[in-house]
Amino acid sequence: MTRTQSLLALDAAHVWHPFTQMQGWLSDSPLVIERAEGNWLIDTDGQRWLDGISSLWVTVHGHRVRELDDAVRAQLDRVAHCTLLGQANVPSIELAAKLVSLAPKGLSRVFYSDSGSTAVEIAVKQAYQYWQLVGRPQKRRFLALDEAYHGDTVGSVSVGGMALFHERFKDLLFPVERIPTPHAYRWKGRDVLSESLAALEHLLAEKADTLAGLIIEPLVQGAAGMLVQPKGYLKGVAELCRAHDVLLICDEVATGFGRTGTMFAVEQEGVTPDLLCLAKGLSGGYLPLAATLATERVYSAFLGRFDEAKTFFHGHTYTGNPLACAAALANLELFEKRNTLEAMRPAMDALARGLARVASLPHVGEVRRVGMMAGVELVKDRATKAEYDFGERLGFKVCLAARKRQVLLRPLGNVVVVMPPLSLTVAEAELLGRALCEAIEEVTARPRESR
Repeated sequence: MTRTQSLLALDAAHVWHPFTQMQGWLSDSPLVIERAEGNWLIDTDGQRWLDGISSLWVTVHGHRVRELDDAVRAQLDRVAHCTLLGQANVPSIELAAKLVSLAPKGLSRVFYSDSGSTAVEIAVKQAYQYWQLVGRPQKRRFLALDEAYHGDTVGSVSVGGMALFHERFKDLLFPVERIPTPHAYRWKGRDVLSESLAALEHLLAEKADTLAGLIIEPLVQGAAGMLVQPKGYLKGVAELCRAHDVLLICDEVATGFGRTGTMFAVEQEGVTPDLLCLAKGLSGGYLPLAATLATERVYSAFLGRFDEAKTFFHGHTYTGNPLACAAALANLELFEKRNTLEAMRPAMDALARGLARVASLPHVGEVRRVGMMAGVELVKDRATKAEYDFGERLGFKVCLAARKRQVLLRPLGNVVVVMPPLSLTVAEAELLGRALCEAIEEVTARPRESR
């Protein structure tokens, strides 16, 4: 056995991978990653792979970034962990202040956790408790989009809406009101923007008195297949929530920290939510860390005498972990030091050019992109928009074909996700676009029975 074969045998014997059908795990020739350099991952055989999905949407400035490495090492010389229950620590204080300075004006309070799911769970619980504390306990239900994805804890799954992921757990979940996803490519009506906002307005007019909050991924619904909302939709949603006194929760776990071209996606439509959920890119891809930001209006409702029990009784063992917060501070400082949001534009433009070529392929129904977030939807028939059957694994096969060209990608069903680090170079962007184009041509050109 080679070292790689030995490691994979141990992996197959003991590790249960997320979102993975383990029965066919080894037949898919998985890689064993050992180290990394810049935007490239290196496996145990020494082969290099362009990280086209930012290691599940978290890597921002690349791997093994000296400034982030040094920040974590320096913090190790101080303290690795201490609780935020009843005490504070320096990095968590400094990071909270930094986040408030970067976030849309009005978000002033930071509650830490450790993942996107928990950031959403916290926002849901805070919104729910808020209305009880202000004397309107009947506002207890939530409103979410049909094809939403907000994480995998029970509360975040409840406000999710992806049948493939969530249907099996329906008896565990609380009921949620739904509005249609404004997905232009598959919209059945004539005007996706006006009709989707009209559906929301109708529901709010009927049920706002019972609604605690509306949760939305701003601009792009990531796990639903990189579904891009029409311009003006987010702003319209925010205005309707304000008009009907429903808290707006924006889940920027995927879209935050430069992915859409601005630090936060909500900036592009001038929206300040009541609660903002952050994770993934927060620590630059180094350590698990999440934050839920709240307005002073929400926070102040929780203040009171000890005996009133208005406290938000929620927390995590590693809340505000000093190591993770130190990495996040260094990550945010790099945005300024490297002028990342401007420096990324040449590579972003090169990626757009490559994806334009991908969009012309006969089995590509649509390419959806905002900034460095993109999804390529594969279809059997472009004219009818007919989808490939789930069992055909077309997206997965395209990703395997891209791997032959040194590019790592990951599918969401028939949608191939492209979400590279913001540190992507122009040459790497060109490689990514070329590899994806060739991979789709290779897979879709085969006779069906040979796939």
